[in-house]
Amino acid sequence: MPRAKQLTLTVPDRPGMLGDIASALGAKKVNIVGVCGATTGGGGMIWMVVDKTAAAKKVLAQNGWPATEDEVLAVTLSDTPGALGRYATKLGKAGVNISFAYTGSARSARKQAAYFGVSDLKAALKVRP
Repeated sequence: MPRAKQLTLTVPDRPGMLGDIASALGAKKVNIVGVCGATTGGGGMIWMVVDKTAAAKKVLAQNGWPATEDEVLAVTLSDTPGALGRYATKLGKAGVNISFAYTGSARSARKQAAYFGVSDLKAALKVRP
């Protein structure tokens, strides 16, 4: 199975934080291919896989967002009902526990779906991509 480098950031919980990070990476031509984020206790955590890990770490550090790096399992699943369930079941039968999971681009898709938990859904629905 392929491996990927995951970057983990601990950031302030404030409006625009993810936008700032993604924009800074995009300005240096670093593509985010998978991302997950959550807030807790006044802070935020962002986990991401990018196409240029070293460049991303440099950009993040220059902006005061130090990142740690870990290896994760990278698997391309078919975009069909049950694909995730079948693979997760196989991992379980192999004695492998899943501590987290998130999805991103398979690099062959033309578009990527993004899902956000937001503080004001009514306002967010007015913001068009």
